[in-house]
Amino acid sequence: LGDIGQGSQKRIDKDPYYKRGDYIGTQGLESSYEHVLRGKKGTEVYLRNAHGRIQGSYRNGECDTIAVRGKDITLSLDIELQELGERLMENKIGSIVAIEPETGEILCMVSSPYYDPALLTGRERGKNHIALSKDIRKPLMNRAIMGAYPPGSTFKTSQALTFLEEGIVTPETAFPCHGGFPLNSNRRLKCHAHSSPTALKPAIATSCNAYFCYGLQRMLTSKKYKNINEAMNIWRDYMVSMGFGYRLGVDLPGEESGMIPNAEYYSRKISKAWKAPNVISISIGQGEVTLTPLQIANLGATIANRGTYIIPHIVKEIEGEEIDIKYRTPKKSMADTKAYEDVVKGMRHAVTNGTCRAANIPGIEVCGKTGTAQNKGKDHSAFMGFAPMDKPEIAIAVYVENGGFGARFGVPIGALIMEKYLKGELSEESEAKAKQIQETVIDYGTEER
Repeated sequence: LGDIGQGSQKRIDKDPYYKRGDYIGTQGLESSYEHVLRGKKGTEVYLRNAHGRIQGSYRNGECDTIAVRGKDITLSLDIELQELGERLMENKIGSIVAIEPETGEILCMVSSPYYDPALLTGRERGKNHIALSKDIRKPLMNRAIMGAYPPGSTFKTSQALTFLEEGIVTPETAFPCHGGFPLNSNRRLKCHAHSSPTALKPAIATSCNAYFCYGLQRMLTSKKYKNINEAMNIWRDYMVSMGFGYRLGVDLPGEESGMIPNAEYYSRKISKAWKAPNVISISIGQGEVTLTPLQIANLGATIANRGTYIIPHIVKEIEGEEIDIKYRTPKKSMADTKAYEDVVKGMRHAVTNGTCRAANIPGIEVCGKTGTAQNKGKDHSAFMGFAPMDKPEIAIAVYVENGGFGARFGVPIGALIMEKYLKGELSEESEAKAKQIQETVIDYGTEER
């Protein structure tokens, strides 16, 4: 939520409102909504004699102004959802972000590990801050908006949307997958065992690597474009329209933009004669591509809305005024509704008969996509989804560092959060599962992160 502290001289010099000793919002919402929360200072004008002694109010107070208290702000966070998310992320490093698709309001934002804010008050504040800043687990970092991660297979949904809209594939287009995508005669980008050839819906459901590699290869070599550079930049335009590569604009300071490469980037990094195989891993959310958990959750919200999103925000209401218009104005992706409907079918199939089966919630049609993001150490476990399929009420992203397969932590955590929000409580079976996840410890060792 933020922090307050005495304003620095630099801040005082920048804004004449402040005087030495004034308290100012320094982090989080306290900082980004400082202008709303601080109110307005009152003034009293006194009459002084030649010796500077106060003789009383000047003109009986007619030049005085009354202080105006700051405005209340109401947050969109669901406290019970937040508590559950923090429970599930105990002994883990990562993040959970849940969004209401229709409004863009953030329902839950968990960054783990976290810290007791009481540590940053009182005489021990400085000492404790130094200790927290030196902690290799980085508890001061809000991973939800500052963690730039490879999105892994959650990113395949954005590829499907791009290929469909550009006419690179149809829902019926099938590609072979015999253990992966051939990079050359000796190397393959590996994939797990599943039926082959694979069309779009089962490719999403089974998270087929080869399908999306073939799709990007076909786009980058298509005669529809002047050359590979134009194809690459059009691909990038689609990604940007979905909220990647730039800061979304959440109402919290410190948001990272993630990374979406373009043709110029590869011309500099590789050579001007770069080819599709050089970059093919971006099609499965690896390589140079990175997203924040907030951007992954927003992807889920955009798919839930069939192509539009409102910039995610954590402030629901400001007393006596409307929130910023940018948090009320929908943004449109470059892909049309038909493409989104095809992807929704694939995500639903992933839950009913694919890699997201652990996300099944009785009586609720959940749509989901796993992500297993490769890493120098153990893979990261990710999940992106929304529910219900029609008239969705919640979209979610879960990212657990070094959690292994997406189905191990990402999917069950996402399912529990959705069940709690949509049903109001967890079933007895789900509560037992939540306790088991809560008590599961991931050993991160002491390696510098």
